Amino acid sequence: MARQLPPLNGLKAFEAAARHLSFTLAAEELFVTQAAISHQVKGLEDILGEPLFRRINRGLLLSEAGQTLFPAVRDGLDTMAAAVRQLSDNSRTGYLTVSTLDSIASAWLVPRLGNFRERHPDLDVRLTMGDALVDFTRDEVDLAIRYGRGDWPGCKIQFLMSEEIFPVASPDMIKNGPPINHPRDLLQYTLLHDIMPEGWDEWFIANDVADVTTKGGIHIEHSHIIVQAAMAGQGIALGRSVLVRDALATGRLVRLFDGSVKIGYGYYIAGAPGTWDNPRIKAMRTWLEEEAALTQQDQEIDFRYEVE
Repeated sequence: MARQLPPLNGLKAFEAAARHLSFTLAAEELFVTQAAISHQVKGLEDILGEPLFRRINRGLLLSEAGQTLFPAVRDGLDTMAAAVRQLSDNSRTGYLTVSTLDSIASAWLVPRLGNFRERHPDLDVRLTMGDALVDFTRDEVDLAIRYGRGDWPGCKIQFLMSEEIFPVASPDMIKNGPPINHPRDLLQYTLLHDIMPEGWDEWFIANDVADVTTKGGIHIEHSHIIVQAAMAGQGIALGRSVLVRDALATGRLVRLFDGSVKIGYGYYIAGAPGTWDNPRIKAMRTWLEEEAALTQQDQEIDFRYEVE
């Protein structure tokens, strides 16, 4: 039996408009005019005999019919896009493109990539860096490593690593500075801050130190730059366990106290549903899992600084 399907352009216009809840943004994404999006959506509504949007206060909401149709159309387009990408020249040449954050790339992923290449010499890896979650239907990306709660719609998600924070510093700076015997003694040094939600206030409270001012010091946007500043002796940082693991293991940083704060976020692998089990992508997912498991085990190692 032949499938009863509306025109593909109408479905693409509807999916983009429903995702953005904006004809204007949908038109920009698809490189057409707003009038063209409106015309395509109107044609789809005529075929279905149902309004797909409710127009209120110069904005859009999905109608009941639109809410029913949207996830099916989105998933169908995702699957088609993933299949086309799998057959593209990029796939045939063996490139595996991974999108990730600057921090996890520089402090964790890049130092380990040689292990992946040894195991899979036929797979070439291309890294792209950015904070925004990848659109797998549009961007030429196979997998993404992201930081958050793992609640990104339209993606296949796999947990990778959890994280905790604790004070770290250059051993030379600590050796030549005021003695540190109690958490309050950290205030004798410059505190390094990143922009993540959990910070020095939370750590001091968790370690029974109240009524302290922690806002001063040096504020740096990116967590991996904080690690570099700490290794350079610029101050004491709240090390994020995944990002400081290698620096602790090599002695470039030392952990100052046992007390830590568990983070409500973690690292996740995200990918397109249609290519999740592609052999190349599965090879990368499996390797990432194994490396993450080793890293989580290493977090139990005692790198704490002993006061002389």
